[in-house]
Formats: sequence, C-alpha cells, structure tokens
Amino acid sequence: MQIGMIGLGRMGSNMVRRLVNAGHECVIYARTPATVAKVAAYGATGVASIEELIERLTPPRALWLMVPAGAVDDTVAQILPHFSANDILIDGGNSYYVDDIRRAKEVAQSGVKWVDVGTSGGVFGLERGYCLMIGGDEASVKSLDPIFKSLAPGRGSVDRTPGREKLPASTAEDGYLHCGPSGAGHFVKMVHNGIEYGIMGAYAEGLNILKHANAGKTVDSTDAETTPMRNPELYQYDFALPEIAEVWRRGSVVSSWLLDLTATALAASPELTEFGGRVSDSGEGRWTSIAAIDEGVPADILTTALYARFTSREGSIFADKLLSAMRFQFGGHEEKKA
Repeated sequence: MQIGMIGLGRMGSNMVRRLVNAGHECVIYARTPATVAKVAAYGATGVASIEELIERLTPPRALWLMVPAGAVDDTVAQILPHFSANDILIDGGNSYYVDDIRRAKEVAQSGVKWVDVGTSGGVFGLERGYCLMIGGDEASVKSLDPIFKSLAPGRGSVDRTPGREKLPASTAEDGYLHCGPSGAGHFVKMVHNGIEYGIMGAYAEGLNILKHANAGKTVDSTDAETTPMRNPELYQYDFALPEIAEVWRRGSVVSSWLLDLTATALAASPELTEFGGRVSDSGEGRWTSIAAIDEGVPADILTTALYARFTSREGSIFADKLLSAMRFQFGGHEEKKA
C-alpha cells in the first residue's frame, strides 16, 4: 500500500522503515533535507516539499502525520488545499483528542477523512512493533488496515489471554484496535500515558526508598529543626539496586517492560549520574486528569504522578519558600541550609 509520512523523528523514521520492510511504498517529508535523505536510504521516496509529497500520492491518498501536537494545525493547513474528497489524514502523534474532534469536522468540509492513532512503542517500535489505538470512521480505518497490521507487533510470542477464544475475533490480539469515532484513539492513548506516569512514579518511589534504606548510618545530630530518626538501627541496608531491579524482572508480580528498561538503566549507571532528575510531561497526563475531573471519577495516583513531574522541574520552589517563611513568622524557625 502507498502512504505518505510527514515527520521523521525517532518514531516517524522507524515507522517508515518498518513499513518499507513490510513492502509498503512510503513517500516521506521532513523540514530537514538531511533527515529525509537518511530515511530515504532505507527504501522510501524522499521529497523536498509537502506539495511534492501530495503530488506523488495516488488518490485516494493516505498521509500520516508524526509531528508535535502544536504543529498539527499548521501542517494540516498546508495540506488541505491540495487534498481531495476521500483522501485520509492520519495523526499518529500525541495530540489532544478534543482537537481530533474539531479537526475531523473541519476537514470533512472538504470531504477529507480524519483518523487519529495513539501510537505506543517508542524507540523500540522498529523491532517490536507499535501498539496502535485508532479513532475515525469505520470505512477509513478499514482501508488503512494493511498499514496498521504492518506497524503493529502481531501476536508474536505473547500467550493468549485465557477466555479470549470465547470472545468475538478482534485485531486487539495483533496489537491494534479501532477504538471508536474521531478522538477515540487519542483518548485511549491519553489514558494509557496517564497510567504510564503512575507506573513510572511507583517504580521511582519504591526504588528511592530502597536507595535510602541506609539512612540510619548517617543520622545527623539532633536539633530543634530536625525530626529525629526513632530507630536508626532499622535502616542499615546498602541495597544493590541493579540487582533488585533484575530479580524483580524474574517471576515477580511487578515485572513489566518498564521494569526491564529500568533494570537496563541501573545496570549501565547505578547512580544515574548522567541525569538531573528534571522530568518533562508532553500533555497526556494533564489531559487524563482533566478527563477524570470532567467525568467525576477519582484519579489520585495518576494525578499525583503528574504533580511529581511538576515538582521535579522546580515548580514548587516558591511554595517551599512560603512554607519556610510561615514557619519563621509563627515560630521563629530558622531555615536549615542544605
């Protein structure tokens, strides 16, 4: 099948390579010519402009966008004048599902179809495949099935879920799923990433407790500004975190791919000295929390994990200063220096 791709970052470039390896014809564009040339070397057709890309696609066209969420509207504005009825635009980035609903209505005025695809797999997708959560009209999604099937991991060596044989056949077992109408794919991916924040936060907090399980060996002198450790003799452990992460991978109920990656990181650098601990968020965690508020359902863990990322970026510094100021005002407590 022929498909265009705009955006050749870490995921976009590997998706093109996976599609080319599966026998699909990919016409590709990115703002940097060197990037286009690099990916084209794997068998794709590189072009110098969006207009040229569209000209090379045979109607009805299918064009996949792998650009940052903030760049989608501008990119669509460049594409739409050159598109025709029944052409399909696919947004595979981390866009807000609310924007998909709006964009689907806007492009429909020209007869163009909109498909949103929540894409998970990161830098390992080339080999492992990509988990795809898809939103859009049924006919458009069905027409793109060869693309989705090639990008997805397939059943591979994953054991079948007990009881699945009693359920209707579904592409979910192959790693891709039409979740519903416009926005549904990115809604499911949004919550997926919110869960990801929570799992990552749980591993980080748990391993941090183990990291500091030797706190009893370095008990500071007691003063009025420090809560004393009641039983320092209970915290005398020097745990080897790479080994603990490794043993958890094998038979533990907390094993997962994220734990595999954590163990890899700790094996390479037990103290993680190359990282500063400033954790970004690309939007999905925020949107998941907003959805929970709108739906009136609790999401304590996911929201707390999001706030922890804000704290890591020094978002709490002024609040922390206020706490120190209030303690000084009401009790004359001098702030201890680090």
